[in-house]
Amino acid sequence: MSVYDVIVVGAGNAAYCAALSAQENGARVVMLETAPQEEHGGNSRFASGVLRFAFRGVDDVRRLVPEVPESELSTFDFGSYAEEQYLDDMGRVTDYRTDPDLTETFVRASYDTLLWMQSKGVRFMPLYRQSFKIDGRLKFWGGLALESWGGGAGLVELENKAAMAKGIPIRYATRALHLIQENGRVAGVVVRHAGREEELRAGAVVLACGGFSSNVDWRTRYLGPGWDLAKVRGTKFNNGDGIRMAMDAGARPCGHWSGCHAVGWDLNAPEFGDLEIGENFQKHSYPFGIMVNANGKRFLDEGADFRNYTYAKYGKVVLEQPNQFAWQIFDAKTIPMLRDEYRIKRVTKVTAPTIEELARKLEGVNATAFLDEVKRFNAAVRTDIPFNPSVKDGRCTQGLEVPKSNWANRIDEGPFEAYAITCGVTFTFGGIKIDTDAHVIDLDGQPIPGLYCAGEMVGGLFYFNYAGGTGLVSGAVYGRIAGKNAAHYATR
Repeated sequence: MSVYDVIVVGAGNAAYCAALSAQENGARVVMLETAPQEEHGGNSRFASGVLRFAFRGVDDVRRLVPEVPESELSTFDFGSYAEEQYLDDMGRVTDYRTDPDLTETFVRASYDTLLWMQSKGVRFMPLYRQSFKIDGRLKFWGGLALESWGGGAGLVELENKAAMAKGIPIRYATRALHLIQENGRVAGVVVRHAGREEELRAGAVVLACGGFSSNVDWRTRYLGPGWDLAKVRGTKFNNGDGIRMAMDAGARPCGHWSGCHAVGWDLNAPEFGDLEIGENFQKHSYPFGIMVNANGKRFLDEGADFRNYTYAKYGKVVLEQPNQFAWQIFDAKTIPMLRDEYRIKRVTKVTAPTIEELARKLEGVNATAFLDEVKRFNAAVRTDIPFNPSVKDGRCTQGLEVPKSNWANRIDEGPFEAYAITCGVTFTFGGIKIDTDAHVIDLDGQPIPGLYCAGEMVGGLFYFNYAGGTGLVSGAVYGRIAGKNAAHYATR
């Protein structure tokens, strides 16, 4: 039987932050990872690495990117992203259901936590793909300024390196089965490795091992009919084990159990995430084109808001279409603006010099209805309003049943390109209840002694929708909090 101060279940961003925090607060720590070493990292490894944090201006950003020359930074317009705006965005995108205390805690700690991550060896860079050159300056938009070096995979690699440097052991291919409870407190974890079960004892346990996005049974049970047909953007190991263990120990379920982060994902992507492709099966330039379903009809407002505030809910809308797919359509005016993910080799794409020829190539789509839809759309575009991709420009359609509120351009200049997508699940919103100290709360509203939680398992932050870049930051903040408090509890 092995004994530690703190056991961290998981090996993604939130788990690494918890382990590093517990270690710096004097705890002997071990991390448990269900996946083999070559597949470790959870959903964090598949993430884009975008980080939504509060900052007051370029000086705050400069501290996080000391490698970027001042001559380059002086040509950037990062703007600012106040804590109050962050809080407003979290309220707005969740229909004001987000837990106000949990949200305020991670928003106000977001910048300091990135500085702390930097001190552990994590590196950041400007989010160039979230920018456009306007009047000779590179303008960053949507409240996002930075991402981690190497995306999510790079983030996990640097966090793993930091853990190794601190002597924190990671037990791979080790599945946590259930929590050990003694005298009303959590005292360890029963695990299985290579077919053998073992007890690991500890003064405290931090659960940071993801939601249930990979569990087809739970997805169908909680998200609803049709979700068994969705693809999974990330790891195949997020089966809800941590949530199950916590609830078996008396934790209160919390949050939007019938909701999830789901995006437009390449129609022919594999069932689970591919580490070689990472996030690049996503297709997120839809605000600059139109989307049509099998009936040849548009079915959502592609320009309702910045991509950051719509992409995580539009996957669900695509899943609800006939045969669970859609085509994104672009013409020569906007093709140069497409994100890099549209240029990978493994992509479901058709091209044509004319819109009529493109219509014939859209597999599964009513070509006649599609051409009629494009004609109606083109006639409705307000071309008298200037197009500006860095702001919500108000360039809209007029008189359509399904409007386009911003960035509307006629689909009328060849060549044309179209990309087929379906729904890709990123992570589930339902989880367990914690307080602002990352204690797990039981059914009676009391903290379960010795049990803490962070990352995707936390319920109550996200409802219906999601603001891009929030997951990694909230996971890091609560991972750091959980690790510190677990260490203090275990070693006091």
